[in-house]
Amino acid sequence: MNMEKVHKKLIKGLRDYFQKYDLRKAVVGLSGGIDSALTFKLAVDALGSANVFALILPELGITKDENIKHAKALTDFFKVKSYYQPINALSVDFNIAPWKPNRLAQMNTKARIRAALLYSFANSNNALVLGTSNKSEILLGYGTKYGDLAADIEVLGNLYKTEVYALAEYLHLPDEIIQKMPTAELEEGQTDENDLGANYRALDGILQMLEEKTRMPIIVKAGYPEAMVKKVQKMITKNQHKREMPPVLEV
Repeated sequence: MNMEKVHKKLIKGLRDYFQKYDLRKAVVGLSGGIDSALTFKLAVDALGSANVFALILPELGITKDENIKHAKALTDFFKVKSYYQPINALSVDFNIAPWKPNRLAQMNTKARIRAALLYSFANSNNALVLGTSNKSEILLGYGTKYGDLAADIEVLGNLYKTEVYALAEYLHLPDEIIQKMPTAELEEGQTDENDLGANYRALDGILQMLEEKTRMPIIVKAGYPEAMVKKVQKMITKNQHKREMPPVLEV
């Protein structure tokens, strides 16, 4: 992909979307990771630093200090107003619910608390919430419904994760952000690639071939294990509901 053209197209797309609805302000949940950092940078390029706001929403004890530091450094560099709000206290009441939430429920609740805070800010300031999910995550359903997948517009939704890296490098985002291991930090030691069972380069290769409707034997011949391809296909099918509005029953 021509990153100069991609950058210009995304900037124009963001501006056009905001102009369409006569809005000017955007808010981003800034985690210190590459996806939110790139979304943040594109928002500043499109709307100007005065119209972009960042919420830094760590879970103290789980979120690494370096991620908080990197998020704050980005807002300082671009002169963007930021708000720092740990989610620990807000998570407590959910965890003492009488049905004893399991591990998955507790992890997803954290993402949904962050989404609720983003929309609280957006409603209070006539702003739109910018999503930070990339195409790889959206296709695989790697995200929390009504959590990190909740947004008014997905800025990176047509970029595979490997393309996110390429655009971040083109725009000269800090190396310490580009080079860190991707993680949702919903629990200690979690990484995206461990959850997904493969690195993003392999996943993106498979996703692109599946999108082009390449047959299984050709994908395997290209060097991707059949078991991995089948796992990716299963994830796409199983998580389709995350990419669609809830079904409406007919009467």
